[in-house]
Amino acid sequence: MNQRNTIQLLIVDDDNIIAESLDYVLSHQYSVVLAGDLASVKVLLNDGYVPDVALVDLGLPPDTHKPDEGFKVIKSLQSMSAPPNILVLSGQDSLGLRDKVLALGAKDFLEKPCDIAQIKLRLQQQFEADTFNDGIVGESEAVDLLRMQIRQFSDSPFPVLIEGESGCGKELAAKNLHEQSIRSEHPYLTLNCAAFNHQLLESQLFGHAKGAFTGASENKPGFFEEAKEGTLFLDEVGDLDLELQAKLLRVLENKEYYRLGETKPRHVNARIVTATNKKLYEQVQQGLFREDLFHRLSVLSIRVPSMVERDDDSLLLMDYFQSTLGEKPTRFMLDEEAIDQWSNYSFPGNVRELRNIVIRLMAKYPGQTLSAEKTRVEFSAIEQKDSDTTKHASVEKEEELMSGEFQLDARLKQYEKEYVNLAIKLSNGNMSKAAQLLGINRSTLYGRMEKEK
Repeated sequence: MNQRNTIQLLIVDDDNIIAESLDYVLSHQYSVVLAGDLASVKVLLNDGYVPDVALVDLGLPPDTHKPDEGFKVIKSLQSMSAPPNILVLSGQDSLGLRDKVLALGAKDFLEKPCDIAQIKLRLQQQFEADTFNDGIVGESEAVDLLRMQIRQFSDSPFPVLIEGESGCGKELAAKNLHEQSIRSEHPYLTLNCAAFNHQLLESQLFGHAKGAFTGASENKPGFFEEAKEGTLFLDEVGDLDLELQAKLLRVLENKEYYRLGETKPRHVNARIVTATNKKLYEQVQQGLFREDLFHRLSVLSIRVPSMVERDDDSLLLMDYFQSTLGEKPTRFMLDEEAIDQWSNYSFPGNVRELRNIVIRLMAKYPGQTLSAEKTRVEFSAIEQKDSDTTKHASVEKEEELMSGEFQLDARLKQYEKEYVNLAIKLSNGNMSKAAQLLGINRSTLYGRMEKEK
């Protein structure tokens, strides 16, 4: 938005009574400029007028029963170097029309006749969207619930567990928890628990004293210490091994921890936020995650919705990623069939997949209007990859069975050996933990290993 004391509001409506009524009601809050058609808008823009927010009626002359001129106004405003937030008014309401204006770059849609209080509220929301952008894009009920939970839990001192599928935006939710909290002026640190082996992860979390282990040539603070009064976000917490789970539990219970190689406890002041794409309660039932730690972490719980649960947010996300990732000439548009296809695609990889598709389309078709055929290629490529993988595995199994040399017992022994070795590796040689991962007792594990000798 422009850095001016008064917000510049452009109202584009050919109905003088409506336009002047809006001007009268809104002029105490906004600097209002009126335009009745596309030509008037172009004159204003050519003269250097820069609106912050635009209220656009789709039914403009010469044919007020069609939205074509309104679409052109939106395109003209979107062609500006700093496009305004556009709120569309229309006497016609249909899902297709809403999708079309959102795909063109409008931020909101209101059906005529509408209450002036509703218009004022929606305009205020557009202004607030620029003054505080939480980065969570969407207008679905699922996203509204997510925002509400973040607001509710932001200032609570208790741990928050964020759950959701891979690629749905759990880290963004964690970041918002921090930024909307009283801790926002303090550090926000992120640590991916799946990215390190046991020793490195333990050192990253707790820090170490000089000489604590081979290579520890100096004292090093851990994330618990460096987070200070802020927020420590532990991503993929479901990947912690049982030993580190026990140590994390002690931190949550006693607000204390020890650097590796030290005997003096240190105090934890940071708030702990965790996330996982695993179903932790199922992990608890399988003996892979401590039940007491699960209850400690999930005092407050937030679930980030998948794309399947987010209604028509996919078009808003497409527009958002285009505006944040690319320059104006690289942005693409969708024709009506492609809009329909985009809206109905499930995006199984969630927001991450959608973002990657947008990047590819911007690179391949900069400035073009895309047909459903072109977008279908991107969707089908992902589906085909999954299908090819499954098909390839099936063909391999068929070939093995038909070879006449397949031995089921030998194959089962091979699988058993691979899983045993992997469990031992993941447990850093701790046989009790390895047996727990395999769902057997330790004596059974030793017996299986003895048979392999």
